[in-house]
Amino acid sequence: MDLVFKYLIPVALLVVLVTLGFGLYALFRGGDFGRSYSNRLMRLRVLTQAIAVAILAAALWWRQQAG
Repeated sequence: MDLVFKYLIPVALLVVLVTLGFGLYALFRGGDFGRSYSNRLMRLRVLTQAIAVAILAAALWWRQQAG
């Protein structure tokens, strides 16, 4: 299971980073694109962050249980 978390944690963090980048791009681009996507992408970022935090918490719990 440690191997799963070894790859899952960086992937989750990368997804958060990419979502944040797209959200910031949409925010600063403005216009119709910004109005349509910036808020939606920032809400998606919050969701991906919550998932990443849950994965980190699960990894810490798993490591603590494994001893």
